[in-house]
Amino acid sequence: MKSISEATLPQLNALLCASALFFAATIAQAEKRPTLTTQVPEAVSTGVAPLVGHLNGTQRLSLAVSLPLRNETELDDLLRQLYDPQSPTFHQYLSVQEFTTRFGPTESDYAAVLSFARANGLDVIDIATNRMVLDIEGPAANIEKAFHLALGLYQHPTESRTFYAPDREPSPDLDVPLLHISGLDNFARPHAKNIRPSQGQTSSAQPGALSKATGSGPSGQFIGSDMRAAYYGSGPLTGAGQSVGLFEYAGYEISDVKTYFKNLKQPLNVPVYGVSLNGASLRCPARNCDDSEQVLDIEMAISMAPGLDQVVVYVGNKDVSIFNQMASDNTSKQLSCSWGWRDDESSLDPIFKEMAAQGQSVFVATGDYGSASPAAYVWPADDPYVTAVGGTDLTTHGPGGKWKSETGWSGSAGMPSKNKVPIPSYQQLPSVITSLNRGSTALRNIPDVAAEANTNQYSCFDGFCGGGNGGTSYAAPQWAGFIAMANQRAVARGEETLGFLNPALYAIGTSANYDLDFHDIVSGNNGKYSAVTGFDLVTGWGSPTGIRLVRTLVEPQ
Repeated sequence: MKSISEATLPQLNALLCASALFFAATIAQAEKRPTLTTQVPEAVSTGVAPLVGHLNGTQRLSLAVSLPLRNETELDDLLRQLYDPQSPTFHQYLSVQEFTTRFGPTESDYAAVLSFARANGLDVIDIATNRMVLDIEGPAANIEKAFHLALGLYQHPTESRTFYAPDREPSPDLDVPLLHISGLDNFARPHAKNIRPSQGQTSSAQPGALSKATGSGPSGQFIGSDMRAAYYGSGPLTGAGQSVGLFEYAGYEISDVKTYFKNLKQPLNVPVYGVSLNGASLRCPARNCDDSEQVLDIEMAISMAPGLDQVVVYVGNKDVSIFNQMASDNTSKQLSCSWGWRDDESSLDPIFKEMAAQGQSVFVATGDYGSASPAAYVWPADDPYVTAVGGTDLTTHGPGGKWKSETGWSGSAGMPSKNKVPIPSYQQLPSVITSLNRGSTALRNIPDVAAEANTNQYSCFDGFCGGGNGGTSYAAPQWAGFIAMANQRAVARGEETLGFLNPALYAIGTSANYDLDFHDIVSGNNGKYSAVTGFDLVTGWGSPTGIRLVRTLVEPQ
């Protein structure tokens, strides 16, 4: 559990003193104010999910309350300048404190929300240095009273279970705007974007994948060091001085990571640290342990960049809490997420914007069910402020060998946004969306880039090791490790980190030297869409060509 530490107690005490005065002065005239985003699941608002009962009032729920940004128009203009190579403020990033002062919620607003929670019998679990998220916990009855709603039990329309959800939008007696309240329902459960043989999902792999695998692992399975050799080579960059942050919805066993590198007779020199949010355990449950996603993320990031200073694993059960801590810490300049869930885009955009303003890169796996991947499984890969990573089927020149060829993986989730996210400016550049790739000119298109994801990979998890694993889960941390090496080079040159990568990626993709920096993948399909010359909705711009792409990113002309 990431409880309030001694370091944050002075800040909390100051907030409590300020909030007590503010709350006492304003509670008399406070009016009900709805949140800025929708909280009621569509299945409830449309009546598709029938009401079957009422949530027990004594059941404790964990909530993450998000506050909106200030001066967001100014922030959007700043981001354009930060990522324009011709701007005098190019890559002149903000610190967490600078971002909070200019764009975060005010101290008085945050204090008011904190006092509101305590006055309604809700415990404060964690406060955020950027004042964008407040983690609270309490009985369902207290939550109903505080937010003027009823928490019902509903029959899930597509799963054999019930779920709880509010019957109306929350409208707290609070003169402070709230952006979002995560945790008021459990309609959608998060999904890890990896495939294991036991899941029976190998049908999404390319035919004959196992027989033609050219990796260094047992039976020719690929291992992490094969990805480093194929996408980078044998150069000196190792990610030294850099930290990779991993987003996880469950704990992990470090023994599985140690077993992986021990079995491969490779050194493990990168420290792995865990950060708990929302009271989540950093350990994998003793019963029904499944740390396949968490462990493979660690294994891939370290294999791609074996000289990292650290890997930080953020474990929680609220997406905004996890991402917000990544932004508030600002210690990992490359972040990877291989989970999908259903949520409102507006709840995460402010955090992703802060990350961009601070020079952090975010990579999100798109998913493993091709163009048929549902919207809730894909999200947040189609957020405009992250780099969406799709999957490929890689062939190398033998174990530990160089890149030989690559096709689009049939499981690679790619399509115009099913969450109806508008097309961002970087995808509106000439020649990005064409009649050949069949992308949308109105919606965000994914993926942006890709890497090996076929079910021919060796991994250790849940206390055993084996092959036949795959998924875009492998591709996202590979890209995080690759960019850690690029940032190592940037820092060595006295420059800032690369930050939000998409403006640079699309500038490269539409340049004359595109195919020198990317492996342009022109075959394979994910169902509805095919890999074609240039950008496509299976592999994006493709996979990295090693030091050439590093140099282009770090030393733009």
